[in-house]
Amino acid sequence: MELHNSENKLNIKFKLNNKFVEKKVEPRLLLSDFLRNNCGLTGTHVGCEHGICGACTILFNGNPIRSCLMLAAQVKNSHIVTIEGVANKDEYKDLRQALKKHHALQCGYCTPGFFITIISLLNEKVNYSETDIRKKLSGNICRCTGYTGIILAVSEVIKKRYTKEIS
Repeated sequence: MELHNSENKLNIKFKLNNKFVEKKVEPRLLLSDFLRNNCGLTGTHVGCEHGICGACTILFNGNPIRSCLMLAAQVKNSHIVTIEGVANKDEYKDLRQALKKHHALQCGYCTPGFFITIISLLNEKVNYSETDIRKKLSGNICRCTGYTGIILAVSEVIKKRYTKEIS
């Protein structure tokens, strides 16, 4: 009996970084593995494989999720955005500059997950306090920075984007 028989595969159609994709997947294939191995999107990092570290965070229909906790078959008719879909967009130039300015990300392993989580936070268009930012980013673990630079960078971008100047 062949375990990886194409008859056992499920057909999925979805949008990935604004492009329509149709693929056949094994029913138990994790979304994180699918993105990395079947789509070649290696920016989605796999750390703990238990949804704790946040390295595999992607946007699923606009919401940040841990791709290691979802099956590829579950993305049918959805929209997935990975770090490759947003990393070089002009609308996040200020975020990239602030992260660099504050030495916010060092080794780079957690960077894609943080970037995606920060984007979802910025998309809420709320002038969050430092405490709120810490709570919003608490699902992402970084072993290098101590978080201070990350919080400063996000606070700076939020302040520039969402604080109304008093004339």
